[in-house]
Amino acid sequence: MVVEKNVPLQPWNTFGIAARALNLVRIREVADLLQARSDLALSQAPFFVLGGGSNIVLTGDVKPTVLKMEIKGFRLVEETAKAWIVEAGAGEAWHDCVAWTLRQGYPGLENMALIPGTVGASPVQNIGAYGVELQDRFESLDAVDMSTGQVFTLTAAQCAFGYRDSVFKHGAPVTPIEREGVQPMGLAGRAVITHVRFRLPRPWKPELGYLDLERRRAEAGIESPTAKQIFDWVCEIRRAKLPDPAVLGNAGSFFKNPTVTPEQCSDIIAREPRIVHYPMPDGSVKLAAGWLIDACGWRGKTIGKAGVYEKQALVLVNRGTAQDSVTGGEVMTLAKAIQTSVYERFGIRLEPEPVVV
Repeated sequence: MVVEKNVPLQPWNTFGIAARALNLVRIREVADLLQARSDLALSQAPFFVLGGGSNIVLTGDVKPTVLKMEIKGFRLVEETAKAWIVEAGAGEAWHDCVAWTLRQGYPGLENMALIPGTVGASPVQNIGAYGVELQDRFESLDAVDMSTGQVFTLTAAQCAFGYRDSVFKHGAPVTPIEREGVQPMGLAGRAVITHVRFRLPRPWKPELGYLDLERRRAEAGIESPTAKQIFDWVCEIRRAKLPDPAVLGNAGSFFKNPTVTPEQCSDIIAREPRIVHYPMPDGSVKLAAGWLIDACGWRGKTIGKAGVYEKQALVLVNRGTAQDSVTGGEVMTLAKAIQTSVYERFGIRLEPEPVVV
């Protein structure tokens, strides 16, 4: 195991923010993680797991030891009449995982094509797009408890998935995960995911509930699209709406879509009839955060070198250069100004998606 010192992180976060890791270890297999825990005393010291860097805002140099997740590999674990069970290493790029499953003839992840980040980060955020969330395709995952060195497996129920939420985003558990039958709650800063398995249902059926996809299907005149066609449509839609981080630094959708009660929604509609909203299965109503931000006049605006993307108000971007990048402080100043505007106009508190480091 090699500990790299004073490592530039600008190439490894999609916002392109200039910052450094005081100590960085590349994790290419589970043994690297266990050795890092032992040699660096990470059972007691804080650490930070870095995957694709697509969901973080760096506000300064990272003092905790950075574990750069690079565990690779794809494999078919099991095939039954009802599903394909597929496993991927936590260090694989998420989009590469989606593309691999389709090439192998295992459809089911196509609606989540082109989501940035790594496989290991996908359960943490419970990623989702165009009518499908990770929890809909999740089987189980393997992780290491850095406080004990235990390698353990979690099911979907134990991950406590919610909207862009999971057990990995909350603090230390009250009860130890070693006790059989006890659901672990709060594994942030304690567990590191190493492998994720997906259950891809058979027979496959297309998920076309989203307006953008239905519009593409109608334009193409295709009654029953294939998984590859849906994959291509999703890629086209995302590329048209979202900036390429290699060209314009960003962390994707910066705010979660807020949910309100039907009564709250009716009150807002009375004042703002055009507000974009979606009824949810649990009876709540999801509001389009991008629409709220746009209605407050933020599209295309900047604070310092942090800006709001012209084509999609939900995306904050880096208006600086590689030599003179936006700072994490500028990004958060812009984010807080947007939150204030939306709250003052709509009474809605927007919650950021990225992790602020």
